[in-house]
Amino acid sequence: MFNLSSSIPGAMARSLTPSRWRSRWLGMTISAPMFALLFLTAGCASIPFSNPVDLDRTSRQEGPAEATEVAAQTQIPSSAAAEPARESPPVLQSERQPQAPAAAAAESQPPAGPLASTPPALPQDLPVSPLDLTPDAILAATEQVLVDIYERVRPSVVQIRAVRRLDLQGGPSGRAPLPLDVRRSAGSGFVWDTGGHIVTNHHVVEGADIVLVTFSDGMELEATVMGTDPDSDLAVLKVDAEQEAYELTPVTLGDSSAVKVGHLSSAIGNPFGQEFTITSGIVSAVGRTIRSGNSPFSIPRVIQTDAPMNPGNSGGPLLDRRGWVIGVNTQIASNTGASAGIGFAVPINTAKRVIPELIETGKYEYAWLGISGASLTAEYAELNGLPRDTRGALVIEVAADSPASSAGLEGSDQVAARQGVEVPVGGDVIISVDGAAIADMDELIAFLIEETRPGDTVRIGVIRQGEESATLEATLASRPSF
Repeated sequence: MFNLSSSIPGAMARSLTPSRWRSRWLGMTISAPMFALLFLTAGCASIPFSNPVDLDRTSRQEGPAEATEVAAQTQIPSSAAAEPARESPPVLQSERQPQAPAAAAAESQPPAGPLASTPPALPQDLPVSPLDLTPDAILAATEQVLVDIYERVRPSVVQIRAVRRLDLQGGPSGRAPLPLDVRRSAGSGFVWDTGGHIVTNHHVVEGADIVLVTFSDGMELEATVMGTDPDSDLAVLKVDAEQEAYELTPVTLGDSSAVKVGHLSSAIGNPFGQEFTITSGIVSAVGRTIRSGNSPFSIPRVIQTDAPMNPGNSGGPLLDRRGWVIGVNTQIASNTGASAGIGFAVPINTAKRVIPELIETGKYEYAWLGISGASLTAEYAELNGLPRDTRGALVIEVAADSPASSAGLEGSDQVAARQGVEVPVGGDVIISVDGAAIADMDELIAFLIEETRPGDTVRIGVIRQGEESATLEATLASRPSF
């Protein structure tokens, strides 16, 4: 469901609902009334059921008379506040500092002599405990972290302007065609490698005839679109920096699987055309599944942040406290078209999988099963005659001539009334794929995207008719195009 944002002309507002009941084409999210099924010949789509919230893209588009934003935005948590250390604070293995052998040996020796129970005196050069820092010192440390991130990452961030030619010919017979017109859009991006590859969102450069990339020092280069993936909303551009003897500074890639709620994060981009702006906040949720906005399929493992995002931030990096990229900003949830404190970023681990193939072949192929379904909650399990603690993905409908159909998966063939609403029941419940437990539709979507490719044969564990257990084999196909 698409809503027009009243505050940002041309911005696409998409419905996103925090739902108790969801149904998905594998890899695709669709909003609808409770358990109303929209049958599509694609993977799984989500059908959330709750009060809708507008989901806005955040790249800017300009028409003949005016410029309007159409690229997705995301807010980003403030990176790196000095965290008060407690006694023996946990340290990531990768951050542990090697200890000198002598110091390590000294630490391992117990105190000697009659005063063995007396704590040794602290050396004078030990750092002051964060508990002793003043509020001003803590804020100063936080500010310095943001300053360092901005100065280090800004050379890797770019502003992107895309122009699409519109050959507007029409009018009554005998009249001259309308003049050639153009549509402009703007967003952000970042340097992927020293080979001239720039990463941004698919929707920032979709259909563009001319793409210009501007760096923070003012250098402007024309770019070629190497490849795009509408399903993950990612795209790769190529600039010829060597011709201009321009040195590129790639970003450092982080690990989005290690991101936790509460981690600090920040974003650098070009909101509302304000070049190279940094915003900060925290990671407010992880593991979201959102609709890509460009296709019927969904993006799993999405990072949610409260860092302010606005039109023009689309395609820019979401950064952790070290300045490492953990996501690619893509959308915001908003009723106004501007930041409302809920932004989304495609996880960088998804980009690590998709971008190399876009560079090599210009496209990315996903595995496709071909079902529509819903997450099995306690109430839904009860309606299907199952124990309330049963979890899985209920198959509601199976696409014709799909891998699911060939494997013998069965969709719902009955309806049951719940609080005056009819809901589909009776279909297979998928509880595992290749031995991996499946607790809901999000996990099924994520597994098929991350662990399988077209042509793979998977073993699907199902509960049928509320009691029988069966294992079916399906050979996955490539996602159909729309």
